[in-house]
Amino acid sequence: MSPAAPAPSASLVPDVVLTAADLGAQLSEEHCRLPGETADALRDAGFARHFVPRCYGGSEGTFAEFLSATATVAAVCASTAWCAALFAAHGRLASYLPERARQELWGEGPDVRIAASVIPPQGRATAGEGGWRLDGSWSYASGIDHAEWVLLAGFTEGAAGKEHRIFAVPRAEVTVLDTWRPLGLRGTGSNSVRADGVFVPEYRTFTLDRLLRPLPGGGRCHGVPFPMVAALQFAAPLLGAAEAAQSLWTAATAGRRRVDGRAAALTPAARHLAAESSAKIKAARLLLAEVAHRADTAEATPAVVAECRRDAAMAAALCAEAVDRLFHAAGAGALAEGNPLQQKWRDVTAAAAHATLSFDTAAAAYADAVFPDPEGPDPEGPDPEGPDSDEPEKGADGS
Repeated sequence: MSPAAPAPSASLVPDVVLTAADLGAQLSEEHCRLPGETADALRDAGFARHFVPRCYGGSEGTFAEFLSATATVAAVCASTAWCAALFAAHGRLASYLPERARQELWGEGPDVRIAASVIPPQGRATAGEGGWRLDGSWSYASGIDHAEWVLLAGFTEGAAGKEHRIFAVPRAEVTVLDTWRPLGLRGTGSNSVRADGVFVPEYRTFTLDRLLRPLPGGGRCHGVPFPMVAALQFAAPLLGAAEAAQSLWTAATAGRRRVDGRAAALTPAARHLAAESSAKIKAARLLLAEVAHRADTAEATPAVVAECRRDAAMAAALCAEAVDRLFHAAGAGALAEGNPLQQKWRDVTAAAAHATLSFDTAAAAYADAVFPDPEGPDPEGPDPEGPDSDEPEKGADGS
């Protein structure tokens, strides 16, 4: 097991980011998107450039730095951290575009905020001379109000049949639809976008399968397959919010008295919960630190990729379980609008619902890696009652 994640990089979490996140948290809740000052602070701190190739001025940073910095911001505002994580992650995705497109994105600098809605493919892509025309709507494009570009996905016909293709589109060429009114993570501004006949040249596209292979000439952060780190980018904000919830509950419980006048912190239930929830959240941090460490150093064998998916999904589940218990044990005061523990609970609950963090799906992938079927595929087909048969679609990648 690797040590816990290092202290956050000073370049990613200067005081101005935490201050902007704190000051903008309430406005984010009210307006369902980050204030411009907060989004600008994330850009200036280097989140957008964190995984951009060095040849374009990017940082080619580590996943350990990414985890620690994102969790630090999430302790102040989970919505801000969610957007920070995805601005960074989408810079990594865009690195797989052809060189001409990357020059178009980052030719004037690496601090370009990119939103995305790439899984599942939505809308329609119609082939034309030199590229495709996009029509339709795409859901859950977090941070789209502050993005300069957006990555969208659709199915196209290729030589081998249907392809999952990703398109890079200037933000100004799509329409943002005001659709984001969720329970939690309200400030992420994960609105839908609409394209009406938007032309995307061939050089601004790539197929999803490229994300399964190392980027030629890229840094270490571009050498890991997408499934190895996809869940980490969504679990990192959840971790910081859970740690903040633990601190809020502990402080509130230490100062609270029961109806009979007894200190709440002296009750066996509270003392048990303090130990149980803190252990779950610490275990989640250690699991995510191990995922980040492996992404930074390990060979991406199928078993390692499956373990990383498993560990990130389990970390998210542990955080959600812990925060749910803390919230329900906090008393009626936590139900009040504006209560900070209630907001952490809503944010953690919303984050844990993301499809990428489904433990059922991660467990099935892990089982496939460790239990290769010596008899080959079932001649009767997959079990309709299998682990994925009733898994609802809970979000698009990039939400």
